[in-house]
Amino acid sequence: MNRKRLTLAIALSLGLVACNQSNTAQTQNTEKTSVTASVSESEKANALFKAYFAESMQMNPIYATYVGVNDYNDRFSPPINAQNLALSLAFEEKYLAKIKDIDASALNGQDLLSYEIFLRDREIAIKGAQFPGHLVPIHQMGGAHTFFASLGSGQSAQPFNTADDYRNFISRADGFATYMDSAIVAMKEGIEKSIVLPKPLIEKVLPQLQVHILDDVTQSVFYTPLETLKKNESIADADKQQITQDYIAAIKDVIIPAYSRVHQFMQDSYLPNGRDTFGLADLPKGKAWYEYRIETNTTLPLTAEEIHTFGQQEVARILAEMTKVKETVGFAGDLPAFFEFLRTDDQFFFESEQALIEGYTQVKEKIDSRLPLLFDVFPKADYEVRAVEAFRAASSAGASYQSPAPDGSRPGIFYINAYNLKAQPKYLMETLSVHEAAPGHHFQIAIQQEVDSLPDFRKFGGYTVFSEGWALYAESLGKEMGLFTDPYMWYGRLSDEQLRAMRLVVDTGLHAFGWSRQKAIDFMTDNSSLALTDIEAEVERYIAIGGQAVSYKVGQRHIRMLRNKAQEALGEKFDVKKFHTQILIDGALPMPILEAKIDRWIESQKS
Repeated sequence: MNRKRLTLAIALSLGLVACNQSNTAQTQNTEKTSVTASVSESEKANALFKAYFAESMQMNPIYATYVGVNDYNDRFSPPINAQNLALSLAFEEKYLAKIKDIDASALNGQDLLSYEIFLRDREIAIKGAQFPGHLVPIHQMGGAHTFFASLGSGQSAQPFNTADDYRNFISRADGFATYMDSAIVAMKEGIEKSIVLPKPLIEKVLPQLQVHILDDVTQSVFYTPLETLKKNESIADADKQQITQDYIAAIKDVIIPAYSRVHQFMQDSYLPNGRDTFGLADLPKGKAWYEYRIETNTTLPLTAEEIHTFGQQEVARILAEMTKVKETVGFAGDLPAFFEFLRTDDQFFFESEQALIEGYTQVKEKIDSRLPLLFDVFPKADYEVRAVEAFRAASSAGASYQSPAPDGSRPGIFYINAYNLKAQPKYLMETLSVHEAAPGHHFQIAIQQEVDSLPDFRKFGGYTVFSEGWALYAESLGKEMGLFTDPYMWYGRLSDEQLRAMRLVVDTGLHAFGWSRQKAIDFMTDNSSLALTDIEAEVERYIAIGGQAVSYKVGQRHIRMLRNKAQEALGEKFDVKKFHTQILIDGALPMPILEAKIDRWIESQKS
């Protein structure tokens, strides 16, 4: 596929033209010294970025596996304790001091972008160390208990190709057990300090743990790689026998007991001490904690009040658009009745998981054929459509995306949750595909990984406001690509955007304005046609990871604002393909840094 890299070619010849044969030796020496200093600072900066990434891989071995650094596949995350928390903070402080030693005025292009991002990220990480997130190490939306099972299933980033791969995972299982024991200690401290999960969230975690507590190890998701081992002709039979024996022992004696210990603690001790409140504001330092979460997720100086008001305005606007769809299709009842019709009528739902996946695969082919209308930069990696694995389907999102392996060994994966087919209406197919796959998350993340000139900390990093803002902005491109011609498909687009608008209201309502779980559920029920199971899962998601959900609409609004600014400034010179390349080709950026970059691009296009 065609993959371009557009650059700002402002340094044409001004300095060179000004230099002529009569320049003095002193002037020439000054210019030479300036160039040398610039190169030196660039080299220093890139060496620092490389050192940071390498050291961060050692400290975060799970992350290393996911980004294709396989040197630490036998290790798990460090246990939660005061010593490791202090080491993590010292790590960030060390690199903040190092980046401040570099002269930013001597940098330009990617080096300057990387400097600005790196400096900001270290400052944000250090600021976050004051908040006790480590006391709530797992919840229903994620944690070691779920991503370890995903790795152990053999369907994720953990490789199971060689004998050493299997031995690595056996060693990693020991680290997992140690980590989970430290999570129990952390949660006990959380009880003492009144920093615990709300009870409804704890109740959702318990079955996620219980599913891995089995008497028959052959029924465990962790047994799946042994089925693959039987077919692996590159591993000697003697090795297979020993690996099988050791692997089964690890499942029985290490993995299952670790899950069992956490389950027993959470059921017997943690649940009775769970809280009846829901927002971060109800915790010690909770107001400041939520403000930090907004800053982290949006990268913008926004208040909960501003976000709440914006959300209310968007909910009202989208409801008006939904009313127009109701009138277009000739539905006689009011909007709540239309919502109920869309939630329940059989014509809008698939009858099987296979039909659901086949339907999304057909939409993929349709969208792929239309992407050249708006893009001239494409990821090399493809993606495929899969159903969410059964062991995590009950509490997973309706759809999600997993990035491809950086080395090309694994495609991107667009996951569709078939747990409740009534929560997967057909009218969401186009908008979900655009958001999660192409040109949404798949384009943004895969292209970011494939840009050679990005330092690894940017290639494999990201910002929720950028990635989710881009994906929601991508949905808004549907009509430009010839999608959403069916009024129900257009309703699906509105429904998806309404979900993101409601998030602004509900997330801030829960964490800043004292909303209860039920008030949040009622608000979403009144303003959408989402299935009740989806609404409950969404509300509990916002409770678990406050601040994350507000980034979608905020990011979309900012990217759309930048496009409008560019169109107004450039007029007939504006090229939407070039604009999209500018947004995507430098990877995820904090919104202020992205805006400054687009402003520079606009000026370059004018000239």
